[in-house]
Amino acid sequence: MTAADPAPRAPIRAPRGPVRRCRGWAQEGALRLLMNNLDPEVARDPEHLIVYGGRGKAARSWPDFDRIVRTLELLGDEETLLVQSGRPVGVFPTHAEAPRVLIANALLVPRWSTDEIFWDLEARGLTMFGQMTAGSWIYIGTQGILQGTYETLASLARIEFHSEDLAGRWFLSSGLGEMGGAQPLAVRMLGGVALVVDADPRAIERRRSGGFVDQVADSLDEALEAVRNAARARRPHSVALRANAAEVYPELVRREITPDIASDQTAVHDLSCGYLPIGYGPESAAEFRNRDPQAYLAEVRRSLAAEARALLTMQARGARTFDYGNNFRAQARDAGVAEAFQIPGYVPKYIRPLFAVGSGPFRWVALSGEPEDIRLLDRMVLREFSEEERLCRWIRLASTEVRFQGLPARIAYMGYGARERFGLLANDLVRSGRLSAPIAIGRDHHDSGSVASPYRETEGMRDGSDAIADWPILNALLAVAGGASWVAVHHGGGVGIGNSLHAGLVVVADGTRGAERRLARTLHNDPGIGVVRHAEAGYPEALALAARARFRLPPREPSGNPEPGR
Repeated sequence: MTAADPAPRAPIRAPRGPVRRCRGWAQEGALRLLMNNLDPEVARDPEHLIVYGGRGKAARSWPDFDRIVRTLELLGDEETLLVQSGRPVGVFPTHAEAPRVLIANALLVPRWSTDEIFWDLEARGLTMFGQMTAGSWIYIGTQGILQGTYETLASLARIEFHSEDLAGRWFLSSGLGEMGGAQPLAVRMLGGVALVVDADPRAIERRRSGGFVDQVADSLDEALEAVRNAARARRPHSVALRANAAEVYPELVRREITPDIASDQTAVHDLSCGYLPIGYGPESAAEFRNRDPQAYLAEVRRSLAAEARALLTMQARGARTFDYGNNFRAQARDAGVAEAFQIPGYVPKYIRPLFAVGSGPFRWVALSGEPEDIRLLDRMVLREFSEEERLCRWIRLASTEVRFQGLPARIAYMGYGARERFGLLANDLVRSGRLSAPIAIGRDHHDSGSVASPYRETEGMRDGSDAIADWPILNALLAVAGGASWVAVHHGGGVGIGNSLHAGLVVVADGTRGAERRLARTLHNDPGIGVVRHAEAGYPEALALAARARFRLPPREPSGNPEPGR
């Protein structure tokens, strides 16, 4: 028992239906999505408030969670709750179109932004790691990363194999946790074959029972036979192998077996709990870690280095390898693999063209809890966005392949113009009564203009601005000015403390004219700043889009007026 869980409690489940516990739907949306983050169907370790990504939490402690819930229930329509790293700290008078909640998670003065200092402060109850959507209350389960994984691999297929799918190709990766668990299903949805390695049998069982994995193998030989047979038949298939990647990857190299694609999606950004060393399972690793933390980390780094060297050899032999944003390369370099950054990052390699035009992981959640509300929105997208072939292909696949976790939700890469149009159409459906309750519209922090992360989203920017962190702050300020329902600024999500700043937002479509105004402003401005960020960096596609956008870029030429103040 820890300070984070002073007493056992019943599982958390978000309220459903059209009846509110709160005074307004913005507050109700925040309440329901906070609770949804801790639904056992959604969260990795809800008893300890951990949602995903190593130790990404929804609230700092259970008393803090209870205080947030009670405050949201009482919060007025002209008030704003401040949440400081998972703890409610004050309610201030604002106005009806201001955000109802403002959140800041894990922010430290830059010189103090180290793992050692942060986790010491966290252990003392002074801060909380919010990951990205855990501490901003818009996590929707594995589906949240599934579409991004799908888009990354679809782009890889087009760029590397000149194909719209992965039929006949096989993909090797590791990690079946909250992020990595999406990999086998994404590969299968693209017609390929996935072999994903994980040393935690509980993670494998969760993915098998959830429909993300088709087959579980207990030996490498069994797994390889299944992969070869499926790839030869061009049959979509996914295999989970109970093993440690640090042993499997070098063994594949020794056997001269090279996958078509190779990556890693363990929670390696947090070495203290996100990567199991060779020879240890979850329980024995925890005992080792508690007994001798420094020796444990040394073993983790030795294992990680072995996997990284094997990946580099596979790359030299023709595998398309990439770092999928978990800080794998930086951790491998720190573990002694000097050439780790020869492995490309997935954003500059495959996703940057989407980000440059404001496209990224957009999502919506049915606050009613009714799956039919999401299905109705699926049909609306297929009808109203029929000209966007890739979007419609994804919606059709998701409607048959994705199982809902917690409140029904959907995610889709949508960009400038499309998000605003979707939000207004959805608000009309709420107003007309065709949707049974309001919906919450948000996105991942991993987006076009909301993040500074030199090892991931902003790696290799055209103008060298990888580490410029003004953009997520400007993004959050613009979301506040536009009237988002709640806005969050975080540190460290995805790649660990000291490596990123990022911002998130949610807008509740409740069918009112006020919501219509807030949706129009927020869902226009949010992807718009992504276009501006990339236009400022010199991306031609962003500059071309900005030239015909509703926002304006400042004039490049001086006004010619020499008199100040005129």
